[in-house]
Amino acid sequence: MNENELNKICFEPIGLIRTPHQSLVNMPIQPVGAKGVEGVIELKPDLQEGLTDLDGFSHITLIYHLHEVEGYNLMVKPFMDNKEHGIFATRSPKRPCAIGLSTVKLIKVDGNKVYFEGADMLDETPLLDIKPFFRQTDNRPDALSGWLDEKDEHMAQSQRSDDRFTKN
Repeated sequence: MNENELNKICFEPIGLIRTPHQSLVNMPIQPVGAKGVEGVIELKPDLQEGLTDLDGFSHITLIYHLHEVEGYNLMVKPFMDNKEHGIFATRSPKRPCAIGLSTVKLIKVDGNKVYFEGADMLDETPLLDIKPFFRQTDNRPDALSGWLDEKDEHMAQSQRSDDRFTKN
């Protein structure tokens, strides 16, 4: 496959994610490490009707643009290990397509605002999509986590980011 075979895809944000995190340094690296950290989605007002029935879910998955990350590396030392891994075997933010993914606890929907817990993203992060979390299909109790299976299963709860993926 050559680059001419790939079509360029452009996304327009559907809203902004507001969080208390003003800097990439020392942020939680996963929603499980952001317990009690609340965020608010400010959805574009003309999309508010699309939030109908979302309040019946306990969790939602947010897809967003990692807007403060520039460039990428194919080999990275992720926050949860001291050795390098291929970028696609990690959730490190410095990726060829800077898209972030977080499953968070839904607190409430109020108009065009969605309140949630587990904010592990930077303030004013552009939101690309919201998907409901389906426990019937999204959980995989027999899943393997590759190199991460060797790590402490509670590591993501206490691990914080540093400057390794910030703009140079």
